[in-house]
Amino acid sequence: MSIDELAWDGRGLLPVIVQDAASGAVLTLAYANRDALEKTLAERTTWLFSRSRNELWHKGATSGYTQDVVSVSYDCDADALLYRVVPHGPACHTGAASCFSNDLLAAPADAPDPSSFERSIAHLRTTIASRRGASPETSYTAKLLSDGVDRIGKKVGEEATEVVIAAKNGDAREIAWEVADLFYHTLVLLEERGVSLDAVGAELLRRAT
Repeated sequence: MSIDELAWDGRGLLPVIVQDAASGAVLTLAYANRDALEKTLAERTTWLFSRSRNELWHKGATSGYTQDVVSVSYDCDADALLYRVVPHGPACHTGAASCFSNDLLAAPADAPDPSSFERSIAHLRTTIASRRGASPETSYTAKLLSDGVDRIGKKVGEEATEVVIAAKNGDAREIAWEVADLFYHTLVLLEERGVSLDAVGAELLRRAT
């Protein structure tokens, strides 16, 4: 579908839900016109349309809290958009991480919450994805991705060896450090090869049965 086929309202706008790609938290609800959407797709950074000022605005242009756009989706009726982003600071003008920080109905205290490890992996995964196509001179991840599978595979092998050495040394902090390096480079390898963590998770579940 082209953007002209989306169900723009009478003012040429669509509502945009902006979501943290790592945590899944909804950050804000805003609007985009065709120009804002075209800029978002081209630059992979959040552009929106201000109804009060009647103008385009680049998220973070004033505050510095920009958002890297990981993906843009439209809903089943093609009349709303979802931007999944990696935020570089608070999304709300109040300084809150999300514009939706006031509860009418709070979640119960025992509601499930992802572990810090799960959040870290999710955040790292989306950050790695956002570095694809970035300048290798400004990002180590972008350089690895541009170097290709041979270079990344070599790094995975090196880090696996470092994990074994750390384990033999018996220092828990060193082990955690080296395992983190191994996880990072493995996630880069998965990104380069286009293999999702869901596929890895499915295989682990298969082996557990």
